[in-house]
Amino acid sequence: MTLRLYDTAARDVREFAPLHAGQASVYLCGATVQGVPHIGHVRSGIAFDILRRWLLHSGLDVLFVRNVTDIDDKILTKAADADRPWWEWAATHERAFSSAYDALGVLPPSAEPRATGFITQMVEYMERLISRGHAYASDGNVYFDVRSLPEYGALSGHRLDDVHQGESAGTGKRDDRDFTLWKAAKPGEPSWPTPWGPGRPGWHLECSAMATSLLGGEFDIHCGGMDLIFPHHENEIAQSHGAGDGFAQYWLHNGWVTMGGEKMSKSLGNVVAIPAMLQRVRPVELRYYLGSAHYRSMLEYSEGALNEAAAGYRRVESFVQRVDSRFGPVAVGEVGADFAAALDDDLGVPAALAVVHTTVRAGNTALEAGDSDTARAAASSVRAMMGVLGVDPLDERWHTADDDSQAISALDVLIRAELDRRATARANKDYATADAVRDRLAQAGVDVTDTADGAQWNLKGRN
Repeated sequence: MTLRLYDTAARDVREFAPLHAGQASVYLCGATVQGVPHIGHVRSGIAFDILRRWLLHSGLDVLFVRNVTDIDDKILTKAADADRPWWEWAATHERAFSSAYDALGVLPPSAEPRATGFITQMVEYMERLISRGHAYASDGNVYFDVRSLPEYGALSGHRLDDVHQGESAGTGKRDDRDFTLWKAAKPGEPSWPTPWGPGRPGWHLECSAMATSLLGGEFDIHCGGMDLIFPHHENEIAQSHGAGDGFAQYWLHNGWVTMGGEKMSKSLGNVVAIPAMLQRVRPVELRYYLGSAHYRSMLEYSEGALNEAAAGYRRVESFVQRVDSRFGPVAVGEVGADFAAALDDDLGVPAALAVVHTTVRAGNTALEAGDSDTARAAASSVRAMMGVLGVDPLDERWHTADDDSQAISALDVLIRAELDRRATARANKDYATADAVRDRLAQAGVDVTDTADGAQWNLKGRN
């Protein structure tokens, strides 16, 4: 099967055919470094890290660019409120994002351009747009004329009559629907010289300049959160096509992380910061959770869902580690046809994980029967599949000097035996014995939760 991806622009699943044989070029809209990253921010990084790993696994050389927006209204406002230099505020939070990506096993990008490093390219881009009749300068600002491009609105489906850019007001716009490419300098704000006067870039212009400078006027895939479809990505397409660039051939968008049905955002006050999350679960468990849903679906955050995902990961980890300790080192094997078919179908991670857990169950059966060959083959395949998802239990990156995963795996074997005894007692309506098992586990600091998939356990204090 050939990789097929849902292209937002086409509103359909399309077969992926890279522009250049053997190579895939990908641009991901990265962080606006205005504050500490939360799990809603890094979901995009994890979702498209899986895309990158699958492209690599498929034999492609991947050029992966993830930008940093280090100049922005919100950055300037928050830095001023904190009485700190804007550049120091941006650099501090850029490091926080880099640490979060690294902690969660996101591969470093091929290039990570900062917006402030591409001012010259932005000026050249605006000159091209003005010369082609798609942009105009007014009062030191530069605006894109949305009426000059008949295709405007094609990505988002917005009708021009309904467009509202939602940006801070400038002066000299010919039409309120036009969007800002360059903002005239204001007192106390950073600025750069241009032919139209000093100022700073608009958000949309930054990405077009960085993407085309590093990947060329045409590249394969543009990624980002679905909240960026309008106005950001719509405006990227407009200015890029207006400048004569073919730009991205496929547009991929990931769903939000929600709490109580609302998008997780700082403005809603329902953020869950990465440093705090990593005090409750291991980094590999958090990555497994954030990457477990289909990338286009919403992921409703709850403590229960996080704990259930962490327990699911530990079951996979326990199996691989048991085989490794009992029969010797487990090599990375092949992913298998069913797993490959799931990921080729628009990165179907839930179906791919179902294959992983089916393989683990078969491997555990072989392990209990002493069938070393079958158990080792299953563990090798599990390592390969989990590696594509970035959560291989035996990957050295997940093991530190104070890592307790092996102890947890050993404990899992003992607790599972107790839970099996409890399940048998309940089936026989011997509720006294079942309750005694649960009470004994509770006294030992083990919380037991009954789910549709059977009893799950967590150590108190790890939830």
